[in-house]
Amino acid sequence: MLNFPRWKVWGISLICAFGVLLAIPSFLPASVSAYLPRFLQATHVNLGLDLAGGSQLLLEAQIQDVAKQRGDAMEALLRSDLSRNSIAVSQLAASNGEVSFLVDNPAQVGAASQRANAQINQVGFGGADWTVSVADGRRVVMRQTQAGIDDGIKNAMEVARDVIDRRINSLGTLEPTIIRQGASRILVQVPGLQDPAALQRLIGRTARLEFKMVSDIPNVTCQTRPPPGNQVLRYSEGGPNSCIAVQRRAIITGERIANAVQDFDEQGLPAVRVTFDTAGSHSFARVTQSNVGKRFAIILDNVVISAPSIRESILGGTASISGSFTVETANQLAISLRSGRLPVELRVVEERSVGAELGADSIRSGVIASIAATLVVILFMLITYGRFGVYTTIALVLNGLMIVGIMALFNATLTLPGIAGFVLTIGAAVDANVLINERIREEQRRGRRLHDALESGYREASTAIFDANVTNVIAAVLMFYFGSGPIRGFAVVLMIGIVTSVFTAVNVTRMFVGLWVRRARPKELHI
Repeated sequence: MLNFPRWKVWGISLICAFGVLLAIPSFLPASVSAYLPRFLQATHVNLGLDLAGGSQLLLEAQIQDVAKQRGDAMEALLRSDLSRNSIAVSQLAASNGEVSFLVDNPAQVGAASQRANAQINQVGFGGADWTVSVADGRRVVMRQTQAGIDDGIKNAMEVARDVIDRRINSLGTLEPTIIRQGASRILVQVPGLQDPAALQRLIGRTARLEFKMVSDIPNVTCQTRPPPGNQVLRYSEGGPNSCIAVQRRAIITGERIANAVQDFDEQGLPAVRVTFDTAGSHSFARVTQSNVGKRFAIILDNVVISAPSIRESILGGTASISGSFTVETANQLAISLRSGRLPVELRVVEERSVGAELGADSIRSGVIASIAATLVVILFMLITYGRFGVYTTIALVLNGLMIVGIMALFNATLTLPGIAGFVLTIGAAVDANVLINERIREEQRRGRRLHDALESGYREASTAIFDANVTNVIAAVLMFYFGSGPIRGFAVVLMIGIVTSVFTAVNVTRMFVGLWVRRARPKELHI
């Protein structure tokens, strides 16, 4: 204890000073933080929905779309593969998640079945996902199994969660909570955003963009039953009851979009400029070159928003989408297209807005509880352990500031359960000091000399402290891994608090005691 190295004193002091420095911006108003160095301005603790207020949406996926999309994807694969293998078929279409086609040459039915079986082993499909059968001697029918549909739903929900995360972060909103609930629901919480309607418009849009050729079918109405390979969609520019026939196969889809930005068209009206990737640019150029004079449809979420004529080849790899947009709605569409389309339609089943006033009440209550608990603990330590209680108090204050500093370094989110975890770590830190102090007392009662009692007390108590906190860390890790939302917030603060409490309770107080013993050289120890 008397030979506490100088390098260790400086090391512990610098760590504590750095933690306190990181914590400072979180306690300052934004107007004052603007004068801090740049690296400190970006270092602060974000407040969760229950503290800062914000918006919450519970979204439910229309999972019946999954089977349809898988069927459409299989149809596209089959059409290309059968053509490449010179197998003539007709009436190739996907309906109700099934894909069927008629083989023109009966001698090729076996080869067609083999090609159908080969497709279910392509990327995205598995052998247990589809069944292939032959009906009436010439018709090949592919049906999806329930296991395949369930797997498709699972993958679609994971993609949907990632797409929502990208869309919300495009707004510059920090630390949204986006978690799955059950098989078909997603919970979205965005702290600080008080307009759930705007959030709903942004993340609820599927943003499935497709370019398809307009079919040459006269007198199309919304009740028209088109021939196989075609479909009738609502046409927004033609009026409320207007529809148009288009080819079912898309010439290019939103997956080929490299970028999308809000722009203005030739008339100065808001529009969205879309830039395709290399493959998309080549496909778009090839189609427009071979279809000059014909019309193509720009389809967003199964609604034709524009159907212009191809006047000349479009070789630049860009397209402009115009319609009844405002600057805000055009920007929202651009964000949706940039972040990728939702694989399924999402509908809002619950909408909730948490006011900032409620969050302020939560903060006030949590702070009062934290301060009261800390003051009672400090009072107990001062009365019980005297000088060593003073050292414990200093360590507790440093512990609290270092927790805030580490959370600020990672821009973590503090929730109301996180405040509970903060209070719990204060208790854990005191518990460690109680173990050390009581161990020192025990060594004194055994007749050990002052220096030996101090050394033995810290050494023997440290083993128990580390063992106890390892179990706490394991519990916190499991809560973080298996939990969600508030439980994760509690686990994060608990894990950080365990590390800082062990550091301050063992190393910081030991440094204080060592420096005091070296300077004062006491003959007796009152603890």
